Amino acid sequence: MNKLTLILLTLIIFSCSKPDKIEEEKTNYILESGLNENELKDKILGMLVGSAIGDAMGAPTEMWARADINLQYGFVETLDSMIREVSPEGIWLPNLPAGGTTDDTRWKELTVNYLLSQSPTSLDSKDFAEFIFNQYSSYVQELKNSESIDPSDIEKSTLKFTWLQEWAKVSQPYIAGNVDGYADSLSRFYGGEMVCAGLLYAPAIGAIYPGNPEKAYLESYKLAIYDIGYARDLTALSAAMTAAGMKKGANKEDILAALRIDPKGYYQSRLVGRTAQQILINSLAIDQKAWQLDSTENRFSPDSEALKFAFSELDQRQQDMPFHAGEIYLQVLTAMLYADFDFQKTMVFLVNYGRDNDTTAAVAGGILGAHVGFEKLPSDSKQKVLKVSKEVLGIDLEKLADRLTQHLLT
Repeated sequence: MNKLTLILLTLIIFSCSKPDKIEEEKTNYILESGLNENELKDKILGMLVGSAIGDAMGAPTEMWARADINLQYGFVETLDSMIREVSPEGIWLPNLPAGGTTDDTRWKELTVNYLLSQSPTSLDSKDFAEFIFNQYSSYVQELKNSESIDPSDIEKSTLKFTWLQEWAKVSQPYIAGNVDGYADSLSRFYGGEMVCAGLLYAPAIGAIYPGNPEKAYLESYKLAIYDIGYARDLTALSAAMTAAGMKKGANKEDILAALRIDPKGYYQSRLVGRTAQQILINSLAIDQKAWQLDSTENRFSPDSEALKFAFSELDQRQQDMPFHAGEIYLQVLTAMLYADFDFQKTMVFLVNYGRDNDTTAAVAGGILGAHVGFEKLPSDSKQKVLKVSKEVLGIDLEKLADRLTQHLLT
């Protein structure tokens, strides 16, 4: 056998064996979770719809003070219509019916569509940046191609590309491998605030690694290229919680255990340690004291001393911006602990607390929705969200879940 023939045979063997290895790894992720195809789809759909329910419950009062929520909506326990202004990160259509959503759900759709272009064995952050930049470019092109000068039409197109404008500024130098440009643009991302960037899509990443929180952490960490500081750790941990909760038979202890993994060595951070751990400790302390004040069902009524205490403690830990990643993460953990990981009660806690309540409820809703699955989500809420998402907003959550499930299994 001559040298050329040997090289050709080696290339043929490698090209044949590599796809088989990838398919084997993809299958192993699902087998390790103990889920069959129907159960996997139920949990992926649960993540999407659970997040959308949280988004829809919080959207009418997003960024409102608690006093204003109580004055205009009372104690929120269900979905409600939203009479509010449109905005790039908010709703794109005015006066949405109950079940309407904001960018928190649009981010899940965008992320799932990105995941459909990837092998789950190893996600690519550059591909993710390109996917976001291409979406931004398509919105810009849409405006350029429009022949209308009607202010309403211009506003609709402007909402779309403005939504991704800050992200595009970071994506462009990252794609080009411009280290200084990326560092500079990231430092100015939304004014340099440590915003909850990766938390918007973390549950979607975690959902493709059911029962494998460490893998979910590592892959989500890769894609957290828009996060500043320890926000990247928070994003990865949120994906890890989602993955841990999806394992067949998983319980709340499994979800909490995912918070102990530390593949990137944050615990060894000199002089500081792991900020995410301190946030967890604060959440556990708030929950423990609240249970001492009231351990009855009354703790979910607006006059509960336990609820008032928990809200007061969160107030003391507020950041300058409601969409600060650390604040979002603290509220999500505290709500899940206070509600003993019950989906509906967690939503009620977060939405009535206020601040960036559509995002906090969407993050928690994605984690817990993946855990309990679509079938166990509140019936009326999930049907409204599915209907409005598809018929009004053009987002078919069921189709997205089906496509992602098949992508993982084939």
